[in-house]
Amino acid sequence: MPVPWFAIQPCWRSTWWSCTSRNGSLRGVSLERKSHNRYRLSFRWSSRWYQHNRSRSRRTALRRCRRTLIIMIAATSRSIGLLILLISIGGWVLYGIFNFRKGRKEIGSEQTLAANRKPYYDDETLEGPRLERVQLLGLACLAIITIALPLYWILEPQRQAQANFGFEKRFVKWGSKIFAPTADGGYNCAGCHGGMSGTGGVAAYAVTDPKTGEVKAVSWKAPALNTVLYRFSEEEITFIMNYGRPFSPMSAWGTIGGGPLTDQSIETVIDYMKSIQIPQAGCIETRSYYNPTCDEGSLPEEKNKEIIAEANRLVTAGTYGSVGEALFNLDLGGGAYSCARCHTKGWSYGDPQATGGGALGPSLTGGSSTRQFPNQSDMINFIKNGSELGKRYGEQGQGSGRMPAFGQLYTDEQIKLIVQYVRGL
Repeated sequence: MPVPWFAIQPCWRSTWWSCTSRNGSLRGVSLERKSHNRYRLSFRWSSRWYQHNRSRSRRTALRRCRRTLIIMIAATSRSIGLLILLISIGGWVLYGIFNFRKGRKEIGSEQTLAANRKPYYDDETLEGPRLERVQLLGLACLAIITIALPLYWILEPQRQAQANFGFEKRFVKWGSKIFAPTADGGYNCAGCHGGMSGTGGVAAYAVTDPKTGEVKAVSWKAPALNTVLYRFSEEEITFIMNYGRPFSPMSAWGTIGGGPLTDQSIETVIDYMKSIQIPQAGCIETRSYYNPTCDEGSLPEEKNKEIIAEANRLVTAGTYGSVGEALFNLDLGGGAYSCARCHTKGWSYGDPQATGGGALGPSLTGGSSTRQFPNQSDMINFIKNGSELGKRYGEQGQGSGRMPAFGQLYTDEQIKLIVQYVRGL
């Protein structure tokens, strides 16, 4: 009959102390008296104890392997840590040895070689040659300052002017690249406005008949840009380039108006247009090296003679009835000198409607100009100076900045002839 396992374990549920009371001292366990603690339990492993108390599980060997592996890992980590510590200590020791050996030994007497113990000049040397050299050095510095400072005052304005000239030169170059035809990598300003000189040209455009809806391809007269600063200020040109001219081939070019050009690009294009302006007559000082215009200047005499000759030719040919009417409809420079390009619908593409009937500009017919300007001299001054944004003119007018100034293109007599014609429409 098999014997239960608990039967051969008499002291399994008892303490070690109870086991010792049965058969004296338990093998492997003893009570010893020590000096500091009264009793201490000493335990010695025995193969017999292990034989009687081993686990009955079938996983005993696996557990022993795991326990051994954990012990080995712990021992290995400890060994690695000790090795790193020893290497660190050894490294610092070697560093100290080499650093100590590389230290330069003092050569000779410190009283002779140390910089702070070196004997300096005596009084005779200090108050003699040494002092004279310092005084000569100070005199040389004073002479340099005396000569250089006035030279700086004289040359600096010229240097700044040359720097501004350099800036303008670079801006003009950048603007010319944008102004150039599409074939040259530009935005084709030259393609519509008569080449790189901006003498006026034509642009392909399509117009729609509002009554029939018929679309018709036309050739639109693009005005000359070599007189644009005669007629508009830089701010007005910037506005036109940013937002374009509605109902015309001139589209918006600035990003603020939906175009591709930044403010800097618009500015460089304007700088280029400054460089192609016809030099004005009567200028005491031009606006800049690349802008040969001024506030008090006027169109050169040869250009003015060309205008009068063309107007007289049109009158002689019977195209127009008066010089004033011919000047109003003058198509020189792509219509840059014309009033009709803005005040007569269809004039720009060769299909004019009622003369002065209104387009981009207001209608001038039916006595509207006389009602706006009862005094003829006020109308003359308005045409000479143009309109300014927000500024009132005439009886009930407020400027938009779109009306150009013709005072630098036409003479006072020519403007008077135009006013007389317009007031009779």
